[in-house]
Amino acid sequence: MAETIYFPRRLILGAAAIAGVLLALAVHMLGARYGLDLGGLWRSDTHEFMPTGAAIAWWLIASVGFSGGYFTATLMQSAVSGQIPQRMRQFLIVVGVLLLAGAGQAASAPSPLPTVSGVLAGLAALCLGAVMAFCGAHFALRGGKSN
Repeated sequence: MAETIYFPRRLILGAAAIAGVLLALAVHMLGARYGLDLGGLWRSDTHEFMPTGAAIAWWLIASVGFSGGYFTATLMQSAVSGQIPQRMRQFLIVVGVLLLAGAGQAASAPSPLPTVSGVLAGLAALCLGAVMAFCGAHFALRGGKSN
């Protein structure tokens, strides 16, 4: 029986956090195309406390960042020990590439957001995605063997 190989914990944590951030940014760009405007938080012309689209975008980016980090860390731990079939790995790679390609296509079109609001929304999505992806990856690796 072959010995189980482990990736160093920091490598898995870093890779999972990067993957979670990329997925969160992709969801932010795709959401902005469909009216889920995170930049609505900084608008003063609305009479609502917080626009519904901004709240949905905030929670969507946070949940995708967390789950992206969590599932990437879990999959990396399983893949290195050979517990994931080759077809499943290929399917997950294709899904990730298609999501990032869709976000790239959405980002190449003119922005529906004003420039300053779009920059602030992008930075907020980046920070939120990074924090949540790190938390998701750390949560996934919390019970594992540390190297």
